[in-house]
Amino acid sequence: MEQIKEAFDTVAQEYDAQRVHIIPDLHQYYGAAVQAAIANDSHPAILDIGAGTGLMSALVLEKYPGATLTLLDISEKMLAVARHRFSHLNTVRYVVSDYSQAPLGGPYDLVFSALSIHHLTTVDKRQLFQRIFSALKSGGMFINADQADGETPLFRQMYRDYWDNFVASGPLPEEERREIMRRRDTLDRNETLTTQLRWLQECGFPDVDVVYKNRTFVVTVARKG
Repeated sequence: MEQIKEAFDTVAQEYDAQRVHIIPDLHQYYGAAVQAAIANDSHPAILDIGAGTGLMSALVLEKYPGATLTLLDISEKMLAVARHRFSHLNTVRYVVSDYSQAPLGGPYDLVFSALSIHHLTTVDKRQLFQRIFSALKSGGMFINADQADGETPLFRQMYRDYWDNFVASGPLPEEERREIMRRRDTLDRNETLTTQLRWLQECGFPDVDVVYKNRTFVVTVARKG
């Protein structure tokens, strides 16, 4: 995780501006995650795992302005941007920690994550899903906007080509694009979508589905019974 921390510490200030040129249909992608979230409380307790600069949390607060949020991330510099974003609020808590190992707290009505969990090892991902299940209240939801590998080598390559072409067609300088793709190739550890859905079901979530998919970029939703 130290390599991941260093990578995101380095890009903390540029992260938000880069996202729209790195992730296809970013607003629709994140918007689908927020739209899928249903809380049983008008003032829900929400955890954002790998919260980074607070991009996802900002959208969540538009839907649930009375929420109390816990933003959890390994990069203090990323969370520093989030602290500035939410400096007008006293309902946001910040935790600098390696969430693959650290306690998640709770119980929560909603747990979100966006473009973070795919960096973990296979073992850590499965264990994290189980820990998220345990941290949720009955009826709580886990919404994960993340990456998924193609189910076969054919689709894996198709998704990669699509992503490469999207980034290449944008306004980012060539050197910046190369660095982004380098981080992708060295830090990403994607699982297939079917694998992730199976893991969620094995954790005990009775309701599991996909509410958004654009090649590599998916939003999975799991509701605790």
